[in-house]
Amino acid sequence: MRAPVEEPPRPSAGTIGALRIFLGAYRTELSLFVGCAMVLACFSGPRFLRQSAAPHFVYAGKAWLDGRLDVEPADLPNLEDWACVRDSAGEKLRCEGPPRATDHWYVSFPSFPAVVMLPFIALHGWQFNDTSFGVLLAAAAIALFYALCRRLAALGESARTASEDVVLALTLGFGTLFFSCAIRGEVWFFAEVLGVLFTILYLHAAVRARRPLWAGLLWSMATLTRTPLFFTGLFFLLEALCPGPDRRGQLKAALRAPAPSLRRLLPFVAGAAPLGLLAALYNFVRFGSPTDFGHRFLYNNRVNADIDAYGLFNLRYLARNLDAAFFKLPSLQLHPFRLLYDPNGLSLFLTMPFLVLLFFPRLRPRLHWPLWLTVAATALPGFLYQNTGYMQFGFRFSLDWTPYLVLLLAVGGWSFRTRGVQLLLALGFLVNFWGAVAFRGYTELVRRLGPPP
Repeated sequence: MRAPVEEPPRPSAGTIGALRIFLGAYRTELSLFVGCAMVLACFSGPRFLRQSAAPHFVYAGKAWLDGRLDVEPADLPNLEDWACVRDSAGEKLRCEGPPRATDHWYVSFPSFPAVVMLPFIALHGWQFNDTSFGVLLAAAAIALFYALCRRLAALGESARTASEDVVLALTLGFGTLFFSCAIRGEVWFFAEVLGVLFTILYLHAAVRARRPLWAGLLWSMATLTRTPLFFTGLFFLLEALCPGPDRRGQLKAALRAPAPSLRRLLPFVAGAAPLGLLAALYNFVRFGSPTDFGHRFLYNNRVNADIDAYGLFNLRYLARNLDAAFFKLPSLQLHPFRLLYDPNGLSLFLTMPFLVLLFFPRLRPRLHWPLWLTVAATALPGFLYQNTGYMQFGFRFSLDWTPYLVLLLAVGGWSFRTRGVQLLLALGFLVNFWGAVAFRGYTELVRRLGPPP
């Protein structure tokens, strides 16, 4: 007699109903995620199918899984933007000249992206594809930004409709430098994309200081992905201490009677402290300083002369950073006919034309000044930084504060039905389409042409 075949358990009606409710409630977010992932994957092209040429975070994560903080020199995929530390009489020095067997090689960037990758590195090892992973995270960021805009509308902070919030999310994803950064992997661009994702999650928790513990945790994740995001903590501080409209009176009251403010600030600190302390210890062990992520130890890098002479931040860098951010323009080549970008930068008024609207808002709601002050606090230190972001399409460091700029567009009162607004948004999509198609980074050029002789 044949034994009866057991049928697999069928999902209960309750499970199917819950799934339908979930899909119905988040259909726009899910549609944005799937649609944007497909578009970004198409623009990523052959890159999407392979690991990038600068998978530094993959190598850092694999080293951790192998029980070490540094990367074995023989395993390095290249020598571009790695920190090399040489111990000399108990002092940590930057490696000079030919590498030695006793040198220690580290990722010279905040390493939280490697933490995010860690479960996947455990499965795929050295070959984990950081490019396709970055594309999926970028698509998730676009969908989550839409959800953030809808939350602001539900809280009465924005008057945008759901369809307008879709436009805002797509503007972030394809009408800014996020587009060309999201499709390439590579340590520099992957960190920018992940920083945007954590910024959006942080803002979900930080608006009106509603979830201070989560806000602190997510802020620390963002900061340990892109150090300029440390200054975005100002947004939570303003929301916790003086949300408005009488900000000066609220600030005075908070100083006179700090207990209510501390009930929001202390959970924020508690959320941020664990990762911050671990990162400080990690930096100290590697570089001898809790605040050093390794740029003082960059091996054989073009920026070393400036760092040695003037430090990481100096007023001497201001002019070239402002030039890269606001004054660099494309050039036209006639033979053959081509439109060329400057790899040092490209004016933000071209890569984000809607920026013009932000200087002349129709409305100045409650979030207007907190958003602008956060942009200023995050952007200004970067203009004193020793590097413009070269090689790049546009001024890529602006991505650290781009979500705040798009939110300023959301609350600024300009109608998307106005022809001028439509033209500015369309120009942003067009310019960043060009960037996604045309940009070739340093590692791609080296891969195609070979290293210099």
